[in-house]
Amino acid sequence: MSVLRPLDKQPGLNTATILLVGTEDALLQQLADSMLKEDCASELKVHLARSLPLPSNMNRPRIDLIMFVVNLHSKYSLRNVEESLRHVDATFFLGKVGFLATGAGRESHCSVHRSTVVRLARTYRSPLLFCDPEVDGFRVPVAQRLVRMLQICAGHVPGVSALNLLSLLRSSENPTLEDL
Repeated sequence: MSVLRPLDKQPGLNTATILLVGTEDALLQQLADSMLKEDCASELKVHLARSLPLPSNMNRPRIDLIMFVVNLHSKYSLRNVEESLRHVDATFFLGKVGFLATGAGRESHCSVHRSTVVRLARTYRSPLLFCDPEVDGFRVPVAQRLVRMLQICAGHVPGVSALNLLSLLRSSENPTLEDL
């Protein structure tokens, strides 16, 4: 069983790499495509995985940020993320892990309560973003936010470190419907 460690690989020059982990293949791909369309001074690399651990033979760059995507309409999605978290080295949780909860706009249809994901993010002291893929225009603002987080985690934003992420995103924990 291989554990992901943040310093397993040397950083690429002006390269920032994110790993999106979740069970929703189509959503992850749409989000990745939106991120890659963003104007960014860094070379962005987006890797997708249904779960961790990653295959040990996979030739991959250093990962600067891991985003775990939880679909609030699927208990399987939550279990998958919880299981995957066991394969991440504790040092990644120093600002290089985040959670993205999808489907928050239709709370009456949720199998996973919002507070469960909030508790999960607090347990790992990691930022939590909410979005609703069924609301038009969700991808661009979420992609922009993820790109900014990724740039910070990769060390490409002067004066801001990955350890600052939680305090910078604290207002995202209790979003209003307008924020979704």
